[in-house]
Amino acid sequence: MLPEPFEALRLRTREFIRTVVIPAEPKPGTTLDHDTRLDLMAQAKRAGVFAPHLAVEYGGQGVPLEHWPAIFIEAGYSPIGPAVLNCMAPDEGNMHMLELIATEDQKERYLRPLGAGDVRSCFGMTEPHPGAGSDPLALQSSAERVAGGWKINAHKRFISGAEGAAYCILMARTEAVETEGFPAGATMFLIDMDHPGVRIGNPINAIDTAIAGGHPHVYFEECVVPDDAVLGAPGEGFAYAQVRLGPARLTHCMRWLGLAKRAQDIALDRAGHRELFGSQLRELGIAQDMLAQSEIDIATSEAIIDRTAVMLERDPKAGAALSGIAKVHCSDAIGRIIDRAIQLCGGDGVTDALPLASYANEVRPFRIYDGSNETHKWAISRRASSRRRREVEAGEPRRDVVDEHGEDLWGQQ
Repeated sequence: MLPEPFEALRLRTREFIRTVVIPAEPKPGTTLDHDTRLDLMAQAKRAGVFAPHLAVEYGGQGVPLEHWPAIFIEAGYSPIGPAVLNCMAPDEGNMHMLELIATEDQKERYLRPLGAGDVRSCFGMTEPHPGAGSDPLALQSSAERVAGGWKINAHKRFISGAEGAAYCILMARTEAVETEGFPAGATMFLIDMDHPGVRIGNPINAIDTAIAGGHPHVYFEECVVPDDAVLGAPGEGFAYAQVRLGPARLTHCMRWLGLAKRAQDIALDRAGHRELFGSQLRELGIAQDMLAQSEIDIATSEAIIDRTAVMLERDPKAGAALSGIAKVHCSDAIGRIIDRAIQLCGGDGVTDALPLASYANEVRPFRIYDGSNETHKWAISRRASSRRRREVEAGEPRRDVVDEHGEDLWGQQ
């Protein structure tokens, strides 16, 4: 149980999602309309559950990161819950980064209206091949120093939420400016979407629909912005990206685990009422195995999410590494949970009679978003190999040594 008052907030969130949000859900596979979203957000504010992650001074509930999981999971029990509570990607990740990095003027101009739900935002990092995708270091977009500001040329793609967004946090590569002490690297810019030189291109129609604003191409063509458009310090964008991406990976885990728990409840209800071959479905061994496997996936996902959230709060670098492990585990586990629920519900599971098929569409891209699982596994393996090499170099014996007769000498000095 969470410490008070966060446990009280979790319970309020649970009640609000079940009694207010779920009855207002759109038909499975469709997007929440703007007017309904605004009405539900107003109700969330009155209920005291709005923006749980955001500081109180900006309209949120002020929950520390280590206590986000249980509350975000409750919000995610409805596919529209995070949007209604204003803790949905990409806005939630942008709010977190702005709180930590932005100047006071930038917070007033960009964070306050975003935290209030008055505007939406987007995050511009992903590019067409061979640009930045799973590898941010492949960044191709550039910003050139000009008098009083920067000139940006960038082609971004898969920019979630860009349609209708008020502004974009853009990452572009910048060269060193020795006279001003700026190192070479990447720089983040706050750019209004109606700024000259900004253009939304073709949409990218993905299978998920929960994020308002689609995933279109966005172009920044000879786009000149002033110095106060820089978020943080020039040349430090890659470090700032980790500030955002570590928690953002984890909050995806939280939200989609809430949806997986909803899918498991649907499967449990079906198993408790459907008779097959003279028995209730829940009494059949194969169904029991599937339900048990989903319970295991839920419990292990909750455990790694909780551990990672604490680590991100106390040791952000180690937490960012652990968030990659959490992302891989949870995205796989959540997919399995929803797939089993579909299987247990039979034909109804793949129709819009139940929302499970739409849930599967929502969570499937998570194995690709925020860095593909394969990219994370590559990084996880490299970190493990490096750790073990350091241990052996420090004097710990190797564990794969055999003598000339082929006998295992594991554990022998």
